Amino acid sequence: MTGLDDFPLWAAILVSLLLLLGSGLTLLGTIGLVQFKSFYERVHAPTLGTTCGAGGVLIASILFFSVLQSRLALHEVLITVFVTVTTPVTLMLLGRAAIYRDRIEGKDGMPEFDSGEPPSDGSSAAGG
Repeated sequence: MTGLDDFPLWAAILVSLLLLLGSGLTLLGTIGLVQFKSFYERVHAPTLGTTCGAGGVLIASILFFSVLQSRLALHEVLITVFVTVTTPVTLMLLGRAAIYRDRIEGKDGMPEFDSGEPPSDGSSAAGG
């Protein structure tokens, strides 16, 4: 006996909708990975799809186990924090590595290296 016989219909519908939403967002990110042409476009869609899709699935999991066990289940919050923090950081690291590689290879349209020094012509970024 799993206890699912006593699971409320409203909770089952809400959990199902959240699972469909999360998996749909993840699918959109995957389609974006295949559809886009350049690396910079390709890395953006899966990052958003993974973060938002995992959020929908994790909220569904929190709701399911909270209703099933009659207490607030917060184990998934750790997973949410981990996915929310690591996915954008990974995106930034991959993007910076790709920009560095493209600059070294001399590809067109890449911004120049920033030395961190103020402009030498006397103008300032603040405009004053």
